[in-house]
Amino acid sequence: MKIPNILTLLRIVLIPVFVLVYYLPYAWGPMAAALVFAFAAVTDWFDGYLARKLDQSSPFGAFLDPVADKLMVATALVLLVDTYSVFWVTVPAIVIISREIVISALREWMAELGKRANIAVSYVGKLKTTLQMLSIVIMLGFAPYTMLAWVGIGALYLASVLTLWSMYIYLKAAWPDLVEDI
Repeated sequence: MKIPNILTLLRIVLIPVFVLVYYLPYAWGPMAAALVFAFAAVTDWFDGYLARKLDQSSPFGAFLDPVADKLMVATALVLLVDTYSVFWVTVPAIVIISREIVISALREWMAELGKRANIAVSYVGKLKTTLQMLSIVIMLGFAPYTMLAWVGIGALYLASVLTLWSMYIYLKAAWPDLVEDI
């Protein structure tokens, strides 16, 4: 098995770990969960880097890497919605999760048309992912409504704006194919 694929699988295995750690009845649980999530987020960058550097890209990795990312982010956002239980955290979480579903479907459909390259990952998408991961780590690790938690909420809102912007970019690129036979 290739190293990048091992890292992707590790990220999936870490999902239930950070959930369990988050709910431990100890004051350090949320911070430990945030560290597990942060480690998983770093493996996301690292597996892509190693796949390119070691020429270890594979169809399995191309499929599983984005799935692992979306599972990890959606799980963390559900935890945060549960913890905060307020609409101003729920709304950006819904925006982010909804965008991931739309863009995943769009990429699959464009791949069927042989035009997946038309909607390649953009700089805005990478920035969105970085900000999203940072906001989640902060919000997981610090008690709700503390100063740092508010920083995390602000970062989550910025990430949701970038989420909408990147979705617009992808949909605009695919629009001619989407409306071809209306």
